[in-house]
Amino acid sequence: MAAAAPTAPPSSAQTEKRRGVQPLRADEGHSFFWRKLHSLTGIVPIGAFLVEHIVSNFETWNGPLAYAQQVKFLNSLPLVRVLEWTFIFIPLLYHALYGVYIAVRGRNNVNVYPWAGNWGYFTQRVTGFIALFYIGYHVWTQRFAGVHLPDHPGAAFAKVQHELANPWILAFYVIAMVATCWHFAYGVWLFAAKWGITPGNSARKKFGWVCAAGGAALCLMGLIAIYAVVWKYPNAPDDVMPEQPAVTMPAPTAAPPGSTNPSQPGVVQ
Repeated sequence: MAAAAPTAPPSSAQTEKRRGVQPLRADEGHSFFWRKLHSLTGIVPIGAFLVEHIVSNFETWNGPLAYAQQVKFLNSLPLVRVLEWTFIFIPLLYHALYGVYIAVRGRNNVNVYPWAGNWGYFTQRVTGFIALFYIGYHVWTQRFAGVHLPDHPGAAFAKVQHELANPWILAFYVIAMVATCWHFAYGVWLFAAKWGITPGNSARKKFGWVCAAGGAALCLMGLIAIYAVVWKYPNAPDDVMPEQPAVTMPAPTAAPPGSTNPSQPGVVQ
């Protein structure tokens, strides 16, 4: 009687389908460290900065002066330029470049296997490219081009308003806000799954709802900020905090006898 053939071990695709997203493990290729760093920088500091940036921009709802005061406060922080380059620009540049490298080397098979995981992989790459272009454009126009906002925070509201007066730029900002918030929310979910923070499909499903709610809240705040700039406060002044010229007070003069008290000007004795 012939012996039964041994059962073939499950393929990697079957294992991935059954277990879901696997946690990052060492010694699985030379890119482990760089992928781990890429995943981490997407949460801290880039993700944290995204949350802070949207919350700060939400001050536009309170008017041009409130937004100007927020911009002035952020630019008055100690060592703000060192913090800006160390915790924003350099990590963002690495995350963007390595993300492009991963996307170019990756294979998209959503047309063959339209599973939720494949759609997530596809949308994460598409929204990543949109976010990359948007952030590059936004940083250049608002930080380095035109009015220098660190020196003129009162012009921040009007500068954004003039830019969004172009309907094409406005549409691009709306699309980019949705794409960026999606990219961040799904990135948080992937981070928790790949780092083993949410083991099991049940934990990942529950945390997925948390990420979806957080991403939707951030997106709504960003869209409200855009609405305030474009429609709630139209025709904002070019600078709500203009530099005031120094006022030179006249030197006190001796008052005629019996008219006023020199120690209390204007008080008739």
